[in-house]
Amino acid sequence: MSSTATMTVTDVKANKGMNLVPTYEIKLQLDPTVVLDADHKLNSTVQSTFGMPAAATRINVGFLDTSCTQLFEAGWCVRVRRVEGEPSLDLTYKKRFDIVAGDIDAALTTANANGFNASDKKYEARVECRHKKQTLTVRRIKEAATSDDAGVDLPSTRDSRRLLREEAPERFDNWGCKKWGTAILAAARIFGPVMVRRSIGDWKGMKLYVEVWPILDAEGTGLDYIVEASFKTDNRATAAAEQTRLQEVLMSKGWFLAGDMSKTQLIMERYGCYPGLENTDLKEC
Repeated sequence: MSSTATMTVTDVKANKGMNLVPTYEIKLQLDPTVVLDADHKLNSTVQSTFGMPAAATRINVGFLDTSCTQLFEAGWCVRVRRVEGEPSLDLTYKKRFDIVAGDIDAALTTANANGFNASDKKYEARVECRHKKQTLTVRRIKEAATSDDAGVDLPSTRDSRRLLREEAPERFDNWGCKKWGTAILAAARIFGPVMVRRSIGDWKGMKLYVEVWPILDAEGTGLDYIVEASFKTDNRATAAAEQTRLQEVLMSKGWFLAGDMSKTQLIMERYGCYPGLENTDLKEC
């Protein structure tokens, strides 16, 4: 990792079981004014550098929360996602824990104290490493059938609420009190949707993803384009070393954009100002 986000190891005492064993996802921002073409698509130079095909995969994402973002403020992110070419809809329930001063194991212990430990194989732990900031996320992903096999359309707000409530895992639903999660989802709306374009290439034998997220701008009249390169690994040392190497390559080409932006937080802020936007035409196709 960068020198400001050095990983440290602490002595861990599991509270109810062994701590979760996380995977690592490196996320680095790219400068959209440099890496996108006139149509706001990844340019051919970036594609050829990382061995990416010309065509990108579309991913339609919608986040559900109340207008006052009760789930997000409690550290939860709940979303529906449809990936082009896949027959099912992804339902994701994700809890985040801050990592302070690079102490990943302390965050894992905090997650353990909140009921997330290695005895439950249904949850996946991941350390998300940005330029300087690190976050531990614990997620549960479920699948729901769709009415068509080829499209990327998301369910309506009503159907999204219903699916997420029906599939809500117990730990999420009873987080604040019994039926906390489903009660909030009953009053939720969609933040978005956002039509992401994902290109897949290679970085040191690992899949490298570059995603372009068109997100409503601060004025609510246009779109800002967030471009993020990411890769995943099971190894903590590999994550640290390859983050440094990838950042050096991106900097040498003038593509790197320093920052620790959370796309989810930005969407909560931007779309929170414009309730009902999911029923308008201001979205990327």
